Amino acid sequence: MDWINLIIAGLLEVVWASSLRYTDGFTKPIPSLITIASLAASFILLAQALKTLPVGTGYAVWTGIGVVGTAIVGSIFLGEPRDLQRFICISLIVCGIVGLRFTGSK
Repeated sequence: MDWINLIIAGLLEVVWASSLRYTDGFTKPIPSLITIASLAASFILLAQALKTLPVGTGYAVWTGIGVVGTAIVGSIFLGEPRDLQRFICISLIVCGIVGLRFTGSK
């Protein structure tokens, strides 16, 4: 359950990081509420996962999912660059996340 909580927390990080762009400095209510709610839920699930997972592993995986997911959302929906260098770097982050999952932590 700890890894499931961590993965969901990472996906919620993608939601809040992506929706942050639309808050206009937290002046737009709906995007602001989405950002705040997903941020709070992400932190709560991260905290639950860190009850049993090592902090370094949990935090690295959480931020890695957020970075990769937000980069993908940016490329697909926000018109950010889609070049080979970005793809290679994102792939390396994914390799690091997968590696942390299988390095003996719970």
